[in-house]
Amino acid sequence: MAANTTEPLIETKGLVKNFGSFTALNGVDLQVFPGEVHALLGDNGAGKSTLIKILSGVFKPTEGEIFVEGEKVSFTSPRDATGAGIGTVYQDLALNALTSVTRNFFLGREMTHFPGPFGILKTAEMDRIATEEMAKIGINVADPNQPVGTMCGGQRQTLAIARAIYFGAKVLILDEPTSALGQKQQMEVLKTIRKVQQFGDIAIILITHNEIHARLIADRFTFLSLGEVIGQGTSKDLEGDDIKRLMAGGAEIGDLAKELAV
Repeated sequence: MAANTTEPLIETKGLVKNFGSFTALNGVDLQVFPGEVHALLGDNGAGKSTLIKILSGVFKPTEGEIFVEGEKVSFTSPRDATGAGIGTVYQDLALNALTSVTRNFFLGREMTHFPGPFGILKTAEMDRIATEEMAKIGINVADPNQPVGTMCGGQRQTLAIARAIYFGAKVLILDEPTSALGQKQQMEVLKTIRKVQQFGDIAIILITHNEIHARLIADRFTFLSLGEVIGQGTSKDLEGDDIKRLMAGGAEIGDLAKELAV
């Protein structure tokens, strides 16, 4: 796992988000470094979704600051966040099950021979890029023209992750990427995350309710409760009773770790 001494790729200082009289976030500080997986943990209502929506440009913070590569940024839309190098993969993936792998990979960013809406698609080049980019993170696509609906859940997650990276994500936010998947598909996704981590220059924020998966893959942890940070630390800092208190089924970790290493 990564150990970083460089400056954070993304940092928040004192983030506050109010919805009327309700405070969803209250003074959240977060640092995520290149080459690390940073797990964001907490129960429903802890503030995880609000935090990632601020980082993704969906919400504006009521107070506080966001820095990307040391530069203060202010997002007024998801497009602003994407332009700053923040790629978010949500649970619903924003994929069209009826269209091909390639068309989903380039959705809204198709390559054409001529500029404008009536340009002829560079289908062969798009097929090649989609296939190569997915192979980089562990999925070999036999036919890039197959409908996405024929892929398993883990492969669809990999497609969404590969797309975000290809289009410039320096910070990759993964919202419950193993949710609603079987164990085999969950492990495929964890292996994909590990491959992205090994690139060394991408910061990964992993939002999950699965503490076992977080323990397997994460370098550092931030715990939220009722909109506030209640604990932070590295995987080494939290190897004892703190992790056991947060995790159920700790006896499963050894077997899963062996599978992940294959």
